[in-house]
Amino acid sequence: MLLLVNAILTLWVSWAHGQEITCDPPIIPNGDFAPKMNQYGLDDVITYRCGNGFYPPLIGNKTECTVLGWLPRPRCVLKPCGFPEIKHGRLLHADTSKYFPVYVGRSLLYFCDYGYMPPSQTSLAIMNCTQDGWSPVIPCLRKCSFKSLKHGYSPVTEERYVQGQSRTVMCHLGYGLQNPQNTMTCTETGWSPPPICIPVKHCDMPIFENARAVITGRPFRLNDTLDYQCLDGYENRDGSTNGSMVCGEDGWSHLPTCFKSEDKCGPPPAISNGDITSFPLEVYPPWSRVEYQCQAYYELRGPTDVICSYGKWSKPPRCIDPCVISEEIMNEKNIQLKRKDNKRYYVKTGDTVEFRCKSGRKAVTSKESFQAMCLEGTVQFPRCE
Repeated sequence: MLLLVNAILTLWVSWAHGQEITCDPPIIPNGDFAPKMNQYGLDDVITYRCGNGFYPPLIGNKTECTVLGWLPRPRCVLKPCGFPEIKHGRLLHADTSKYFPVYVGRSLLYFCDYGYMPPSQTSLAIMNCTQDGWSPVIPCLRKCSFKSLKHGYSPVTEERYVQGQSRTVMCHLGYGLQNPQNTMTCTETGWSPPPICIPVKHCDMPIFENARAVITGRPFRLNDTLDYQCLDGYENRDGSTNGSMVCGEDGWSHLPTCFKSEDKCGPPPAISNGDITSFPLEVYPPWSRVEYQCQAYYELRGPTDVICSYGKWSKPPRCIDPCVISEEIMNEKNIQLKRKDNKRYYVKTGDTVEFRCKSGRKAVTSKESFQAMCLEGTVQFPRCE
């Protein structure tokens, strides 16, 4: 506003004194203009062009001498950025065509579609116009999760990755990924290869993790033996630093797995009234899985198995006590089982048992109490007199 007032005053003073409004030749860094004159009069127009790699603004390459000087201001800027291609995402403002092309230094807000995320891992991200174009080059990255692996060792909890990240997987004996490697990568279309272990049809040179092959060669025929050696600081299941595996009808006899000593687990944790379903070992390699079962009439509560992770077992299940229905208790309450004899009877937690009064006795508790539920070893008995 102050600039406009000063211009009006200048114009009035010039008119009052009979002076003519003029403009000096413009200074345009990285550009040139025509026609060239020592002085320009009011309403004179010049055309300018920019040097290599520079461009005029969107409003054009012409400027006019006014009481405020050259308008619009002539300038040359770096190469502009065109309309950004946001695969799997969109700009925050839908109507943005009037802003393009955008020049170096400008930024735009955008967000990604469901299942994708920006490199900043925020819900709303910024795209920057640089000399090399829009940054980031890949605005929206695919999100991948890994929580189960059929015929393989699944993670303890769901794991999340983004496009470009990889994860090592371990299949059960006789199974492998679709490629001969044991690594899958999060890509724009998801995991490659998919986290699926398929039967092994032949014996290729395996990808060693924390180990190296003593000899190399492919393919391996049936009954061929491949020796491997663990890297320094690593050992295999039996504590040795080397081992061998044999190519069989279903693939290699075992995987060359080497790991740090501190990542191994001892025997799985013991639980009351239950035990593991397999023969116990003194040492278990990382990601080993052991299943539990309860004694008869005890109810298993929690996960059925535990996993060895970084030297520790995951939390084991519990075996919930059954309810014991004895003849002594029923005689004391003057009750008997409705459909069974009065011998000792076991009821699993959560199950219901029905009672009735003994002959000649009358109920003193509610009708509902004669259908009692076992809750972790405890049952509320009805009573008759």
